[in-house]
Amino acid sequence: MKPFTPFESSIAVLAADNVDTDQIIPARFLKTTTKEGLGLQLFHDWRYGKDGAPKADFPLNRPEAKGAEVLIAGDNFGCGSSREHAPWALTDAGFRAVVSTSFADIFYGNSLKNALLPIKVEPGVHAKLLAAGSGARVKVDLESQTLTLPDGSTASFPVDAFPKRCMLLGVDELGYLLQFEGEIAAFEAGRPAPHDTRTPVQDR
Repeated sequence: MKPFTPFESSIAVLAADNVDTDQIIPARFLKTTTKEGLGLQLFHDWRYGKDGAPKADFPLNRPEAKGAEVLIAGDNFGCGSSREHAPWALTDAGFRAVVSTSFADIFYGNSLKNALLPIKVEPGVHAKLLAAGSGARVKVDLESQTLTLPDGSTASFPVDAFPKRCMLLGVDELGYLLQFEGEIAAFEAGRPAPHDTRTPVQDR
């Protein structure tokens, strides 16, 4: 993981509500042992026809959505099963943040652990982004927890302190703990040896 730094990007709008994880990355693509390549299967059943060709009318296939690092999603994004492959597919496709009025809890947590920033905004802010459409530009700043909209206005968003810290440092939970390996070793070395409090078995 890389440190999550402020960035400016165009947006891609997928306004559908209640998009579940099986639409984000269908179950048949979960057999992979690597995260690489999952972006090609992102929204596969909506994005491609039966012949495998991209559907021209799917929002993420339109020219104005190309290169977007911010996805503007509908309400309750990421519902359904708890597959971690969903944020993997989104990040592999180049997305660094997803904006919605609400997220499924497990998807929200999985995203924070995988360098994908889920940004919760008020309905009024969300409406502005939908109206701006794909290709409009926004700025994302995790440190200040602000999203700058295409019209120049800003909106704040919530994020818990610990996952925020991990994302800013570019580490996962284990990586965060390993930063304190020296302190942990020193603490363990200073502890008294454990005593065996078990009652000895008497010979009969």
